[in-house]
Formats: sequence, C-alpha cells, structure tokens
Amino acid sequence: MQNHAYSRLGNLGGGGAGAVPSPPSSPRRGSGRRLPVKGGAAGRSGGVVPRAARAVLAALLRRQAVFLFAPLLYVAAMLLYMGSISLDSVPRIISRPAPGSLYRSPQLYARLRAEMDADNATDALATVWRHSYKGGVWRPCVSNNTYGLPESNGYIYVEANGGLNQQRTSICNAVAVAGYLNATLVIPNFHYHSIWRDPSKFSDIYDEEHFVQRLKNDVQVVDKVPEFIMERFGHNLSNVFNFKIKAWSPIRYYKDVVLPKLIEERLIRISPFANRLSFDAPPAVQRLRCLANFEALTFSKPITTLSDTLISRMREKSAENNGKYVAVHLRFEEDMVAFSCCVFDGGDEEKKELDAARERGWRGKFTRPGRVIRPGAIRMNGKCPLTPLEVGLMLRGMGFSNNTVIYLASGRIYKSEKNMAPLLEMFPLLQTKETLASDEELAPFKNFSSRMAAIDYSVCVHSEVFVTTQGGNFPHFLVGHRRYLYGGHSKTIKPDKRRLAILFDSPRIGYAITVAHEQ
Repeated sequence: MQNHAYSRLGNLGGGGAGAVPSPPSSPRRGSGRRLPVKGGAAGRSGGVVPRAARAVLAALLRRQAVFLFAPLLYVAAMLLYMGSISLDSVPRIISRPAPGSLYRSPQLYARLRAEMDADNATDALATVWRHSYKGGVWRPCVSNNTYGLPESNGYIYVEANGGLNQQRTSICNAVAVAGYLNATLVIPNFHYHSIWRDPSKFSDIYDEEHFVQRLKNDVQVVDKVPEFIMERFGHNLSNVFNFKIKAWSPIRYYKDVVLPKLIEERLIRISPFANRLSFDAPPAVQRLRCLANFEALTFSKPITTLSDTLISRMREKSAENNGKYVAVHLRFEEDMVAFSCCVFDGGDEEKKELDAARERGWRGKFTRPGRVIRPGAIRMNGKCPLTPLEVGLMLRGMGFSNNTVIYLASGRIYKSEKNMAPLLEMFPLLQTKETLASDEELAPFKNFSSRMAAIDYSVCVHSEVFVTTQGGNFPHFLVGHRRYLYGGHSKTIKPDKRRLAILFDSPRIGYAITVAHEQ
C-alpha cells in the first residue's frame, strides 16, 4: 500500500509531456541514486516543488496537532515584518489625562487672580436668591402630645458611639424606639472613641433637664436605672442582656424581637446603637425623631453662652450686609484628605504623609492585595474634598465679594498655613471660632472635639447662607435644622463637585462660574 501511494504522488506530480513517472525508491538503495528526469528546468520546477508541498501536506494531515502551531507562525511572521519597518513612520500616540482628573486649581487661581481682584462690585448675598421660595405649604414634623403615658414595659440603655452628630443620630433613634415600645429611656451613654478622644458625657454637651422635660409627654426618660432593677443584675450593666442589632433595622424588628425580651428582663442594653434604625419608618416614629432632634436636644449652658457670643460678633463684623454672614463647613483635615485617596499638589512629601496617615488610621485597609486606587477617577466622580482654594474660587465665581464675612467651621486644616492662604486672600474677613473667641473663652472646650463641634454647629445654624463641601452627618443635620427653624426653606449651597472638577481643570474657563445649586 505504501508503494502505491508513492506511485500516485509521482504520477500526479508530472512536469508535462516529457515527465517520467518516478518509481518508488528501494530501501536497499542507500546511495540515494536519482533517476534522470527529462524536460530540463521546467521538469524540475514542475516535479520537485509540488512533491515537496504534497509531502508536507500529507504529514500535516497525518498529524493534525501541527495546526496548533499556525498562530505562532503567524505571530513570528508579523514580528519579522514589523522589524523591517522604520519607527519614524509609526504615528506617535499622545496620552492626555481625562478632563477633571488632575488638581490644577492653583494654576487656575494664578491665571484669574488679577481679574478677580478687579471685580468686587457684585454682592451674592443679595443676588444669588433672586426668586422667592415657591414650594408647597410647609408643615413642621413636630406636634405636641397631650395624652398621658401608659405603664412602661421596661428600661432601655443605649451606648451612642462616634462623634457629635453620629451620637445625635443615636439619641434621636433611641427616643423613637423607646416611644414606639412604650419603654423608659435611660440617658444615653457616650462611648469613648480613639479617633474623637472626647470623654464628654451627655450633660456636658446637652441640656439634660430640658431634654427630659420636653419629652415627658411622649417618652419617659431617667438619668439612671433604678436600684431595684439593678439588684437583679448584681449592680453590673455587663450582666444585662445586650442586643447586637444590624444597621438600618426596621422598626418592626424592635417590636417583634426586642419588645418580648424587654418585657421579660425589664432592662436591656443596645450597644453600639449608631444607625441601628431604618430611615423608612411610620409617621409616629419619624415624629419622635424630629421631636428629639429639633426640640429636645439643646446644647448645654456653657456651649450656648459662648455660641451666642460668637454669633453676636459675627453679626457685628457683617454690619455692612445687615448682619448677614456666610457659614462654610470645610472638611480638609488630614484624616479626611488621607481617607479620600485623592492627589493634590504636594508631590512625594504629600504622598509619604498621607500614606502614613492612612496606615495610622486604617491599618492595612488601603494596602491589602488586589486593592486598586485611582485618584483621577475619584476626582472625576466628585469624591475629593474641596480645598480651601477651591471653596474660595467657587464663592467668588458665584458673585460673593471679598467684603463678605465668612465663618469657617472645620477641624485642623491639613497644612493650614499653605492651604488657607489663598482663601484668606479672596476673603480677608473670614473668621473661625479661634479668631472670634479669646484663649480664655475657648479654654473649657479646647480639648473636647464634640464640644468644639457644637460651637461650630450653633454659629452655622444662624448664618444667612450655609455652604456644605463634603457631606456627612454635620451638614445633613444642619440643613434639616435650618429648614425647621426658617419655615421650611434655608439658603444652602451644595456644590456639584463633578462639574467643579472639570471646570477647575479647564484651560478655557473664565472668571464667571456658577456651579452650585440652591436648595
């Protein structure tokens, strides 16, 4: 069969009329003698080449796996081809950063400063809100209860964790849960946290007597658990059953799960308690939240006294604007800047400082394997905190003149001397609690972050305009509180930071920019 196959290949490979069929070579012929072929060059090209091609094809057909090497042969051929092309003929691809992905606000300020300084004729306090509020009829969320309270089902003890406004959330939720379950609320205990490092108790920040009295027709509140109840637990709160409740639990969970245990034990603990109640709650529960937040929670006498003094001084300094001032909540502390993972203009020094701050505050969170951080994408998505410079650019672009009096509510600004300089150039009348109050006035509050935040909160509440720059509990509470105080409408600036990132990065942007929207 093998000889027959060779004969067929020989016949098919004839080189025309003069071709002679090639006989099969004998295994005995080790010398490799070759039969003569007639036809000259034409015979050689018509016989040898086709036979070689058919031999290769036959080998490939018998071993089909060889086809797997075809892609490799193709790639090798392409590489040989590309190697023969001059690099000068290849078009150069220029990569440009996406608009809004880089921090270029300092360059923008340098370009616009002369024009900005020359224009000081507008007064946004009078012109930004040209149209009167045309919303529906506003109804306060609080209504007074004139009915008496039934006998209590037991006592609820909660631990409020976090900073000032996270603790405020816990208090409002605790009032709502206690009222819904017809329970007696023990004055919440403030959990000491390593970040805020504030050992203040409830009575250090809030007026405890007013809190109890304002809620007396809706929720029973006591300052401590009665002795006869504590005897059952050996006078040790750690022996009291502690509920570990999931965040944002519905009020129904408290009725179905917590209430039976409360009736059985007569005293329960819930720790921690921040964000342990869903926002989606029946009107009766929401009413208790509002009552606690806007009516029952007032700051303690020392905080109120100093806050009223600072408000009075702000109005005196803004006498040219009829006592109207702008309050700005600026989140540009080192921990906020580090947590954002945004890149500003500090180079290697900034990177080292913020990497160290991230490791101190959130050990391993930002360096775990597989985590990819894209600062440009973060900035484009509006997640970077506004710098003091950017806040100034925004307000000047909206028309606030440099004689506008601004109250700045913030913690310790990251690299304060450098980063605050341009904002002070744009608004030289800017004030903080440190510039308004003497060292002696601030001394009782200096080492207590929650008390200092309470002072900022109070001064911001009574401002003509409030500017929020980063979100969080502070502005959320403040915006709602101002609406409650001012008939459902307050002048609030909430920047669109995605648009701001693009505008501040544009080489064509002019001085007149309006990027914030009114609430």
